[in-house]
Amino acid sequence: MTANPDAQRTEHSARRPQSGPPLLAPVLAFAVLTIAYVVVNRSTPHPDASGAEVLDYVQGRSGTIQLGAFLLFASGVPLALTAAVLYRRLRALGITAPGSAITLVGGVLAANALVLSAMFSWSSSRLAADTGPALARALADLSFLAGGPAYSVMFALLMAGVSVPGLLAGLLPRAVSWAGLVLAAAGALSSLALVVDGFAYLLPVVRFGGLIWLVVAAATLPLTRRSRHQ
Repeated sequence: MTANPDAQRTEHSARRPQSGPPLLAPVLAFAVLTIAYVVVNRSTPHPDASGAEVLDYVQGRSGTIQLGAFLLFASGVPLALTAAVLYRRLRALGITAPGSAITLVGGVLAANALVLSAMFSWSSSRLAADTGPALARALADLSFLAGGPAYSVMFALLMAGVSVPGLLAGLLPRAVSWAGLVLAAAGALSSLALVVDGFAYLLPVVRFGGLIWLVVAAATLPLTRRSRHQ
């Protein structure tokens, strides 16, 4: 009795690992939105600015702040998608260790941090003329904490979750894996910016260095895992 060809194809497709949609698509969307946000918000007052300076800025540039908040909010969507695709890609490549789950959790939490930062920033753009500087400073602090230390630490989890199996299983070039681990360590250390101002310099290192690393990792992470016997 001849087997049904359609049934054979269906069974073969069911057994074949599915790596998910193209990884570079959400990564490049995240990169473009991030760069656009930085350009729009390039003159945002520093975290050490006074409440009066922050209030003067937000009341004079509400439109710019709202545009920046939209771009930051939007960037969280492709980052969450990136985390999901990375998780599925690592699973399809045979990574059953916690690294794949750490990647997913870190990416989703990093995306959530960006969304929270955007919400606080957007809220600050609607402060009334008689608002006190303390409220303006508080909203700016919340936006900074979410988009700065919180994002960096969560994004560090994503980088570590990809870099460790990338190094141990040979999924990524060694230089890319080590760079991801170094940036992940920098992201973890950036949390100390909450108590020591000197560690705040790590935040842009993680944001921009991590962005470059993510693009390179997405371009070099394979779709299938080559046999060690080949």
